[in-house]
Amino acid sequence: MFCRVTASVSTSSSRCVRRLLLLACIAGIPSIASADDTDGTKSPSTWSGKVASYANKSLTDEKGLSVAAIPMNGPGIEQYINADELMNPGSIMKLVTTYAALEILGPTHRWETRFYTDGVLSGSTLKGNLYVKLGGDPKLTIERMWSVIRELRAMGLDRIEGDLVLDGSYFRLPEGLPVFDDNGNNPFAPFLVEPSAYLTNLNLLHFEVRADERGTQAWSTPALANIRIDNRVTATAAAPCPARRGFEWQPFFHEDDSITVRVTGALPQGCRTSSYLSLMPHRQYSAALIRSLWREMGGVLTGTNRFEATPDDARLMMRSTSPDLVTVVRDINKWSSNVMARQLLLTIGAENRIEGEEDDRVSGIRAIYNWLAAKGINTRGMVIDNGAGLSRYERITARQTAQILQSAWNSQFSADLMASMPLIAMDGTMIRRLRNTALEGEGRIKTGYLEDVRSIAGFTRDKSQTTWVVVGMVNHSPAWNGQALLDRVLYSLYYSPPVGTALTQAPGSTTTVQ
Repeated sequence: MFCRVTASVSTSSSRCVRRLLLLACIAGIPSIASADDTDGTKSPSTWSGKVASYANKSLTDEKGLSVAAIPMNGPGIEQYINADELMNPGSIMKLVTTYAALEILGPTHRWETRFYTDGVLSGSTLKGNLYVKLGGDPKLTIERMWSVIRELRAMGLDRIEGDLVLDGSYFRLPEGLPVFDDNGNNPFAPFLVEPSAYLTNLNLLHFEVRADERGTQAWSTPALANIRIDNRVTATAAAPCPARRGFEWQPFFHEDDSITVRVTGALPQGCRTSSYLSLMPHRQYSAALIRSLWREMGGVLTGTNRFEATPDDARLMMRSTSPDLVTVVRDINKWSSNVMARQLLLTIGAENRIEGEEDDRVSGIRAIYNWLAAKGINTRGMVIDNGAGLSRYERITARQTAQILQSAWNSQFSADLMASMPLIAMDGTMIRRLRNTALEGEGRIKTGYLEDVRSIAGFTRDKSQTTWVVVGMVNHSPAWNGQALLDRVLYSLYYSPPVGTALTQAPGSTTTVQ
């Protein structure tokens, strides 16, 4: 008797599942249907069929959802729904960039910011210029910059009689960067900050207002000389603290390059509100930050700001070394930092240029494609635009993403990548999702959010402790209910995983492995 088994069973599935399939075949069952039925339809009794039904009800369009789910270390049947459709991934594209960086750059990669001078030290005075050679460090925070300047002051340097010269030649971007067409009403939002070799402190100003019995006080961090606050927030009687959306922050740009930020609203005593804004070009912001910190520590810097290369004969005074790449990757994936991910793509390009390449974004994309091809991953149709997912053009399929995560599972740096992903209902961008369910802490899931796009990708366990690679993407207008749909995918995979432990045969139909 000829037996045909068409179920898609993961190579990591247990022997008992394979025996069940074989026994079913020997028993005379005509065929075992795969997770995606051969005619392209999905039985409503299968896991993928149920999920497709959820999608049809939620989106009124089954094609708006793409899913891949693959068991990695236990029984289970691979599941695919529109898995070969090219979709806009949103921020789950950061997993491709960060995994690539861990293997291409190495987990111990660090960025350096160096301080040089062409002058002479005389007592507590530097008679010459201070050069800051910026190295594209995505985590050059105000705290680290403060630490370096404090060291310079501790060396007995009080006065600089020369210019502050910033060198941002680390990245090559002769054509600039693709512009993201954001349809929001806040062009100064943190998620829109672009990458730059001049990047410091994520190019952000943190504005705060606090109310007490004296009224309201407003300030910004860092306290830059050309930033003024027009505080029109009124203090009211003590009450529950209001949400941030109850306050309006409006910047006004003046001809002398100063900026006034007007804030309005009402704030109960004992409360505070805040906002992060990016208001200045990177190099002006970084120069202003350094000057502000130098001034706060009692130092004097007499010259102007210049932006040019560091002379070859300048001598090194101080350097600041970033945390390792593993730390940076964690920041990127836990909180979905666009600018840090884009900075990482440019770093891959800067460190892997080949002859004839002049654009580090292009070099970084080429390096990632080559890296994927060397792993045998089909990149046909895949589009990497900026590596962060903040793009209308990036495309990838659920199957491709799942294959990349399967590769990551076996990587020597898998623990570093997995530790960077948000824990379900516990931290990062998953902190408020699937709370009060058994899934808390059971998965490490990167999320994506863009207009008409919702996505998830990562690793999650089912109730039997089998770990699954799971990828889900919703591309639909509107996509406001896509998050709930993807949460249901995770919920269903936990409670009703397609593990192949139940065999049924309805009259007149093929046998289905659940």
